[in-house]
Amino acid sequence: MSPPISTRTATEADLPLISRLHARAFGPGRFARTAYRVREGTPTASPYCRTAFLGPRLIAALRLTRVTIGGQGGALLLGPLAVDPDFVNQGLGRRLLSESLQAAREGGERLVVLVGDMPYYGRFGFQPVAPGTITFPGPVDPARILALELVPGALSGFRGLIAAA
Repeated sequence: MSPPISTRTATEADLPLISRLHARAFGPGRFARTAYRVREGTPTASPYCRTAFLGPRLIAALRLTRVTIGGQGGALLLGPLAVDPDFVNQGLGRRLLSESLQAAREGGERLVVLVGDMPYYGRFGFQPVAPGTITFPGPVDPARILALELVPGALSGFRGLIAAA
């Protein structure tokens, strides 16, 4: 019988394991993505980052980074969400995302933004952002910029360039 999967807030001690998981899940090209550049220089773990372990083995991790949009705080950038290839399609991403979003709501955050796929993230309430509303400091397909209001109506108060908080 294998140990149960446990989830918890990510800690600084988890960072080497998370880095190895990202390398395995996304490869070296991940550093060229604009969302990675936004996160440069930010703390690697926020109170909303989550991990999933099977015994001592890290099998999934999700990062939420505090950002500003047009200079205004109260927003988070979601990603990366990584699941060990041996554990995909088992609901781990959904579980971590649900836990992280709940913690962000309870923490008073107002908006979560990401660059991602609507078919996946739409299940959680993410919606496309109107083109030009939220911009990134590098190339991003505007159709893939999605947002989730943690506070109803929050998106209307955010406009402009996304940057590390």
